[in-house]
Amino acid sequence: MHFESPIKRRKSRKIMVGDVPVGGDAPITVQTMTNTETCDVAATVGQIRRMEEAGVDIVRVSVPSLEAADAFGEIRKQVNVPLVADIHFDYRIALAVAEKGVDCLRINPGNIGREDRIRAVVDAAVDKNIPLRIGVNAGSLEKDLQKKYGEPTPAALVESAMRHVDILDRMNFQNFKLSLKASNVFMTVAAYRLIAEQIEQPLHLGVTEAGGLRSGTVKSAIALGALLMEGIGDTLRISLAADPVEEVKVGFDILKSLGLRTKGINFIACPSCSRQNFDVITTVNALESRLEDIKTPLDVAIIGCVVNGPGEAKEAHIGLTGGSPHNLIFRGGKPSHKVDNAELIDELEQVIRKRAAEVDSESEAPVKITLGL
Repeated sequence: MHFESPIKRRKSRKIMVGDVPVGGDAPITVQTMTNTETCDVAATVGQIRRMEEAGVDIVRVSVPSLEAADAFGEIRKQVNVPLVADIHFDYRIALAVAEKGVDCLRINPGNIGREDRIRAVVDAAVDKNIPLRIGVNAGSLEKDLQKKYGEPTPAALVESAMRHVDILDRMNFQNFKLSLKASNVFMTVAAYRLIAEQIEQPLHLGVTEAGGLRSGTVKSAIALGALLMEGIGDTLRISLAADPVEEVKVGFDILKSLGLRTKGINFIACPSCSRQNFDVITTVNALESRLEDIKTPLDVAIIGCVVNGPGEAKEAHIGLTGGSPHNLIFRGGKPSHKVDNAELIDELEQVIRKRAAEVDSESEAPVKITLGL
């Protein structure tokens, strides 16, 4: 099924985080953050490499000390993905990582301190062509804003952000992106809507402290989905109390559901019912696990019976419709061959991998695969 997306992206300035463009007409990027001890270089590098395997575009690393800055330099040498250094309070750490190949500095100018220290960081960013990320959080608003508004509000988040923006404006620095994060879905959406009208820089989307894998995914999908459908957002991070690799997967799944990114397989599956002719849930879970390495854009719909299966298969490059006594595999919207339940998962994996290889070699448009009940 083909449906033209109604999404019209907000016009924003394009910046470069390493070799990855953010904003403008660039694809919306997916980020995550390491949760290892930064000074443990081996553990951090290992985690980043797993993130790279999952397709992450940008990785953020916390750098809380000068010792961590030295470790950051070693990490930078061993990974390929652009790295953002997360820095608070001590401007000397920002200056140190600027010399070690950092691709972006995450700071809040207001908590760096005196203006001469902020100027030193900005000068280093200009000299090395390093963008900044301003990050405002509902949980760490300035005390006077807490007193003024009584509690975190969208307006308070925007006022805090504009203070930081004004500092950079006075220094004639425009090479930055900005985030306004809250743990509340409504506050997050309202704050981004407000700031989107006031600045032209790229916006980094996220619901902070969203929760565990399931609840955090739901919150993030609701908030970020609403903003992305309005064309707001240039890069995103899904903040989960889970393995950071899961953040990458969820981020891409949200973008794929909106047709904004097409990396990897987009599974379309029925929830299953008593009409199913094979175990849909087991099949989907097995294929998701086995095919994580495929980066070729493929739509995979898994439907368990003949009610919806053939119709879905006609819209796919490869499809499977559950049937008795045999299930029917489709290629190019046409019946191809039948397969028994015992060989179903292995056969589907082979068919999908073969088609992915064909697409890669032919440089075709994204492929659709449907597996039907």
